[in-house]
Amino acid sequence: QVVLVESGGGLVQAGDSLRLSCAASGGSFSRYTTMAWFRRAPGKEREFVAALFRNSGKSYYADSAKGRFTISKDNAKNTAYLQMNNLKPEDTGVYYCAADPSIILSSISDARQYDYWGQGTQVTVSS
Repeated sequence: QVVLVESGGGLVQAGDSLRLSCAASGGSFSRYTTMAWFRRAPGKEREFVAALFRNSGKSYYADSAKGRFTISKDNAKNTAYLQMNNLKPEDTGVYYCAADPSIILSSISDARQYDYWGQGTQVTVSS
């Protein structure tokens, strides 16, 4: 059973940066595990932010994250990261880390396809 624990959220001003971390334990965590970040803004559905696909190691981003966010993974530390730059108030929300060892590329942005989830970390961006 994989356990994911996010950290790094906080209250920042527009234009600032944050780096979220997702520490994995209790199971296999390797380049064969797809890691992803989702977020839930107040009053909205959970949405895809970014993913690092298990097979290719390529990263994929929501349009809102392209050019500002970078997802990465350190297999030696069993940790995934989301570097967020030039944050905007609309980036406010709870950010969740997700992992899955067998997800296919066409489903990479579908939250329902991920087996493992963290508890979330709050990111608040003030204007």
